[in-house]
Amino acid sequence: MKYEGDKYVKYFTCWNQLLVMMFGQLSNRDNLRDLTNTITAHSSKIYHLGFGNKVSRSNLSNINERRGPKIFEDFAYRMIDIARKKDYQRF
Repeated sequence: MKYEGDKYVKYFTCWNQLLVMMFGQLSNRDNLRDLTNTITAHSSKIYHLGFGNKVSRSNLSNINERRGPKIFEDFAYRMIDIARKKDYQRF
């Protein structure tokens, strides 16, 4: 892997982090406390949503500090590139 974001990680992978943060954006959460409170309210569903087993505010905060945003930036640009190519194929 280019950035080794999951190196030495046992349970909260880059993929879990991406899903949690996307959920926060899409559900219009204001901050990590709001996000984790919402996730806790739906705790029976978090595993099935791909968030992992447990999402705490402190763990999410620590991971957001440790993992550089470049991993997710490159992923976003790749997804945008794929979407643009599919849009052009329609016409």
